[in-house]
Amino acid sequence: MSIKQSRWTLIGISIFLIALTWAVFGQTGNYQFVNYDDPLYVLDNAHVRAGLTWRGIAWAFTHVHSQNWHPLTTMSHMFDCQLFGLNPGAHHLVNVFFHSIAAVLLFILLAQITNSIWASAFVAAVFAIHPLRVESVAWVAERKDVLSGVFFMLTLLAYFRWTRKQTVGRYLAMSILFACGLMSKPMLITTPIILLLLDYWPLNRSQKSEVRSQKSSNPPWTKLVVEKVPLFVLSIGSCFATLWAQNFALGSTQFLPLQWRVTNALFSYFEYVRQMFWPVDLIPFYVHPENRLEIWRLLIAAINLIALTAIVIVRRRQNPYLLVGWLWYLVMLIPVIGIVQVGLQGHADRYTYLPQIGLDIALVWLIWDLTKSCLPRRSASAKAGRAQKIGLSAAAAIVLITLSSLSWKQTTHWRDTEALWRHTLAVTPDSDVAHAGLGGILFVRGQIDESIDHYERALRLRDGNVAAHFGLGRALAAKQKTDPAIFHFQKALSIQPDNIGASNDLGVMFASKGEIREAISAWQQSLSFDPDNADAANNIGWVRATVTDPDLRDGREALELAQRALRSAGENPVALRTLAAAQAENGQFAEAIATCRRGEELAQKNGDRAMAESLHNCAESFRRGEALRGTQVSH
Repeated sequence: MSIKQSRWTLIGISIFLIALTWAVFGQTGNYQFVNYDDPLYVLDNAHVRAGLTWRGIAWAFTHVHSQNWHPLTTMSHMFDCQLFGLNPGAHHLVNVFFHSIAAVLLFILLAQITNSIWASAFVAAVFAIHPLRVESVAWVAERKDVLSGVFFMLTLLAYFRWTRKQTVGRYLAMSILFACGLMSKPMLITTPIILLLLDYWPLNRSQKSEVRSQKSSNPPWTKLVVEKVPLFVLSIGSCFATLWAQNFALGSTQFLPLQWRVTNALFSYFEYVRQMFWPVDLIPFYVHPENRLEIWRLLIAAINLIALTAIVIVRRRQNPYLLVGWLWYLVMLIPVIGIVQVGLQGHADRYTYLPQIGLDIALVWLIWDLTKSCLPRRSASAKAGRAQKIGLSAAAAIVLITLSSLSWKQTTHWRDTEALWRHTLAVTPDSDVAHAGLGGILFVRGQIDESIDHYERALRLRDGNVAAHFGLGRALAAKQKTDPAIFHFQKALSIQPDNIGASNDLGVMFASKGEIREAISAWQQSLSFDPDNADAANNIGWVRATVTDPDLRDGREALELAQRALRSAGENPVALRTLAAAQAENGQFAEAIATCRRGEELAQKNGDRAMAESLHNCAESFRRGEALRGTQVSH
C-alpha cells in the first residue's frame, strides 16, 4: 500500500469510527441528567454552574470535587456550563465527542506502533461501541473517563514519537499530557508500566528481547525503567492527592476485612472478562459481595486467572502480544480493583474503560495469527490471503453489529433517572442504591409517600446507605416530621461528614425548632468542607443578623457571610435580602433600603411575587430605622 493510499485508509477508518460511535451514543443528546452523581458534578455545584472563570479554575485546582481531585474534569464541566448552561443533552454529547476522539487516537496509535491497520481498526471499533463503554459515555458524571482516555492515548502517541527521536521537548510534551490525564482521572497512575509493556511489544526496545528471537542493541530494562522515573514521580504525586481527596469517600467500606477485599478483587478480574464476552444485565451499581461469594465461584475465577497467566507467560516469545495485553488488563485495574476500597460497589463497568483495551489487543492479534497459521503451507498466494481477510472481515462485521445493538439498547436505560433505576431493580431487586435513587426522583416529583417507601426499603437492605438516609430525611421534613428528619440527616453525616446537603438541611431543621446554636453548628460544618457554600453562608448570615438572642447576633459576621453568599451564587433575591438584613444590623439603613430595592426588582423580574413583597416589607422596616428580628431561615 502506497503512502498516499495508507493516508486515505487511515482517514477513512477514522471517519468510520467517529460515525459508529455517534450512531450508538448520539441518542444521548435527548437524555436528561440522572440523580446518580450528576448533581455532585454539575447540578448542585455552584462553582461548576457559574461556568469557566478564573475564580472557578482556582477552585478546581485547590478543592476536592466529589471526593476526587481532578481539576481538568471539573473545568470541562465548567466549560460545558459556560457554553450550554444546564442543557443535559449538550453535556451528554460532549462525552460522546471525547469518546469518539479517544477511539480514533487508539486506532492511530496501534496502527503506528504495530503497522497492522485493520487489526488496529477492529480493536478501536470494539473499544468504541462495547456495551461496557455505555456507563462511561452515557453518564455525564463519568466525564473523567472519556477525558482521561483522550489524554491517555495522546500520552502513548507522544511516547512513541519520543522513542523515535529522544529530545527533551518531546519528553516534556509527553509528561505534560500524562499530567493532564492524571488531573482528569487518577486511575492513569499505572501508565508508566503500560509504556514498559509497549517497550516489550510491539516497540521491542529491550536489549535482550525475547520477541521472536530478535536480538538488538536497544537499551537494557534498567535504562527503560530509569527513563520513566519522572513519570513514576507524577504517578506517586497523583496517588497522594487521590488518597487525600478520597479520605471521606472511603467511608465505612475501609473497614472491610482484607480477606473480603482480596476475594472480591479476584472475582472482579474474572467477572470483567466474562462481561467482555457476555455483556448483558449491565447496571450502574453492583453490590459488594462482602463475605457472600460462593467458594465455587472463587475457584473458577482463580483457576481461570492462573491458567491464563501461565499461558501468556509460556507463549511470550511466540505471541508477545498475549503477555502485553493480559498485563495491560491486570495492571490498569489495580487502582480500582478494590484492595484499597473506595465507595460501596463490588465492581463497575466504567472501570473497564481503558483496561479492556489490553484484552482486545491480545485477542485480535491472536485470532489474526491463528487464522494465518491455518492456511496451507504453500499458500503464500494472494488467493489464500484474500480468503483469510474475507473471513475475518465477515466475522468482524457480525461482532460489531452485535455489540452496537447491545450498546444501543443499554444506552436507552440511561435516558433519565427513573429508567435507570427501574432497569437496575429489574436486574437486581435487592439493590439498595437503586431503591434510594428511585426514591430520589419520586421525591422530586412530589410523590413523597412512595419515595419514603423506597428509602426505607433501601435502608432495610443496607443501613449504611448515605443517600437513603439523606433522602429519607428530606422526605420526612417535607411531611413536617422534624425529629425523625433530624435523626436521618445526622445518620447520613455520621457516614459521610462532607455531605453538604445533609448538614445544610439539618441546620434548617434545627432552626425550625428554635435550636439556633445547633443550626449554626450544622451550617458551619458545611462551610468547613466548602467555605464558599452559598446556602450555608446565607443561612448563618441571616441568623446572625436577625436572631432575637443578642448573644448569637453578630452584625459583622452576618455582613461578611452575606457578601460571600452573593459572590458564590451570584446576585439573587434571597441573598440580597440577607445582605440587607446584615446592613441594617450594622446601622447601614440607606444601603439596606437600596439592596432591598435591587432584590425586589430582581424578584419581580423572576415572577416571585412573595419574595418581592417580603423585600418591600423589609425596606419599610429599614425606613423606620428598625433592624429585622426573627429566627425563620431566609429561603
